[in-house]
Amino acid sequence: MKKILAALPNYSRYCGEAKEYLIRSGCTVIENETGGPLGSEQLKDLAQDVDGVIAGVDVWDEKMLACAPRLKAIARFGVGVDNIDLEAAKKRGIVVTNCPGVNTESVAEHALMLILSVMRKFPMLNAHARAGKWTRVMVKELRGKQVGLVGFGAVARNLAEKLLAFGCKISAYDKYPNEKEAERLQVKLCSLEEIWENSEVISIHVPALPDTYHILGKDALARCRDGVYIVNTSRGTTADEKAVCEGLESGKIAGYGSDVFEFEPVTEDYPLFRFENYVCTPHTAAESYENYRNTGMMTAQALLDVLEGREPKNRLV
Repeated sequence: MKKILAALPNYSRYCGEAKEYLIRSGCTVIENETGGPLGSEQLKDLAQDVDGVIAGVDVWDEKMLACAPRLKAIARFGVGVDNIDLEAAKKRGIVVTNCPGVNTESVAEHALMLILSVMRKFPMLNAHARAGKWTRVMVKELRGKQVGLVGFGAVARNLAEKLLAFGCKISAYDKYPNEKEAERLQVKLCSLEEIWENSEVISIHVPALPDTYHILGKDALARCRDGVYIVNTSRGTTADEKAVCEGLESGKIAGYGSDVFEFEPVTEDYPLFRFENYVCTPHTAAESYENYRNTGMMTAQALLDVLEGREPKNRLV
């Protein structure tokens, strides 16, 4: 009987169909019952005799992989794999897969929510109303605004489709641009510099790579229009949060929204929290019932394919 570690929390609650599928296929499923991400010591205890892992944001570096001698496959419950040492996995013959495109709808909806929240000042007004304050503010509408997408992958394209309903003028930068999709979605492909310089609203959609580290930094913000709105649903390391704080303080940034942080998890004294025009969520953009069901089934199938000698979809190493 093969043993599978579901490292993300609430697996039974939100991925019951996938769990049953694994059990019917002869697997034992070990779950993360902590309610949050597993730390290195917790992982070490659970990983010693597992054959497969469904990975959340838990870190699988060379040291951790060495603690799992039976491990044959890691199925990332999502797209980004910056928490998995792919080279170390390859050396050990461990197959790694991910789930591109599956969480697209959920994350795109979340990005749109953040854009509207920072522009309409929703969190501040909600807090004031609950405190009995009848605050009056003026806001800018999203309709007709120049929106720049940093990255033009599946999530950004889904967001672009939604933004069309607001009559937005959309531009996008991508290292490997999809011209066919840009034409379909009426998106102008352009340089990164043009995104910073021309956009009234900017949404970041790039993976965590060496060349995207602090892609939103002092130099980028210096190019931006005064009063720009920025949201980030990609990875926390893509934004230099010190520069973001300075931008919020000076008014260069009118509002910043993020689902990701440069340092996770956060504490209550996190520097960005002192700004009323900062809106955040705790890395939950992909957490919808629909996404968990679909991603749960895809990761379960990937592990079974590897353990039963088949080639899995979306194999990275």
